[in-house]
Amino acid sequence: MPDKIGYMFQQETKHWRDRPGGGMVDWRKKPSPYKEYAGSEEIALPAFPIPAATVEWCIRTRRSIREYSPEPVSLAQISFMLWASTGLRERTGSYEFRTAPSAGALYPIETYLLVNNCSGLKNGIYHYSVRRHSLETVKQGDFGEMLAHASLGQSMCAEAPCVFMWSAVFGRSEWKYKDRAYRYVYLEAGHIAQNLALAAVSLGLGTCQIAAFFDDEVNKLIGLDGAEESVIYMSSVGRPA
Repeated sequence: MPDKIGYMFQQETKHWRDRPGGGMVDWRKKPSPYKEYAGSEEIALPAFPIPAATVEWCIRTRRSIREYSPEPVSLAQISFMLWASTGLRERTGSYEFRTAPSAGALYPIETYLLVNNCSGLKNGIYHYSVRRHSLETVKQGDFGEMLAHASLGQSMCAEAPCVFMWSAVFGRSEWKYKDRAYRYVYLEAGHIAQNLALAAVSLGLGTCQIAAFFDDEVNKLIGLDGAEESVIYMSSVGRPA
């Protein structure tokens, strides 16, 4: 076990009382928590529905859904799910806080949306602009089958109305937390995915979280380098069949 990468990572990123960690932080080099696709077509997201479901009901009802009806997801539903999973919750002075916790409020996770069947949106891949609560067009077309192929043949990626894809911009967290940042990045993706799952249930939709995929194939589909920014988690979304 000591020669296994996972074991070594866990040991080498531990905090120890007799080993000072972190080091000095250069606040002049703090990374921006926002990514933008300048010049891309931008789609404003509408006001979203306020579900009446209780948190308890959502927790009890949530389960992994792998088969979806042909009914499209609406743009208003997407608007709510994007906000609930990782949108802006509050602005206080120069600080902006989101709906999911983030170590040091550095927000290393970016959200991409693959659309197969959503009313008000052309099929394609979009990036969620958290700051403006809008979608930025990455590319248009039918990419569901390509994503399914890159996801070890999981057909729900092609059959679901949409798939949320979360990437990590590792440098945002590494700036402060060094190697331990990777722990925080993956934890944050989990927070966001659970927010999405509960938000979807509150709308009568279902999700299935996906971690099995060929990383670089999905990165190539979106247009990421796979080093400074890489997809780490996904979730299909739609109305249960």
